Amino acid sequence: MDIRRALPADLPAVSAIYAREAREGYATFDLEPRPMALWEEKLESGDHFLVAEHDGDVIGYASSAPFRPKPAYGHTRETGVYVAPGHQGLGTGRALYDALLARLVEDRVHTVVAGVALPNPASLALHRACGFEQVGVMREVGRKFDRWIDLAWLQKVLA
Repeated sequence: MDIRRALPADLPAVSAIYAREAREGYATFDLEPRPMALWEEKLESGDHFLVAEHDGDVIGYASSAPFRPKPAYGHTRETGVYVAPGHQGLGTGRALYDALLARLVEDRVHTVVAGVALPNPASLALHRACGFEQVGVMREVGRKFDRWIDLAWLQKVLA
């Protein structure tokens, strides 16, 4: 497996991984896939955007984005990792997160946060293994597939 910066040619695979989760899963509160223009914008934004590649196929991605648009949040980033079905539970998410967190440390990011829709024991375990701690749960903040979804917030101070 190779972890590297995302390239324009990776965007269809990244989009497909996310689209599946939007349509079938709870890891995102999006209900529909994101348009390709949003992926292109993310790639061009200079945000951290990595992919995991295995045998020439993109099997997952990790990214960070500004936590909130207010200036005092400038050293805090929100992170996310998505892994394609068939590659989950095999270390892909951990490899992506390790690479992403290393780049965030290099860029002097102070704190990272992540939201995890509940229940999701695998994602919680991944975040804990990467040094995140759960700092709270927001109850019934999302509605998807005719049910209310809680959101756990996790945080890691990098400095």
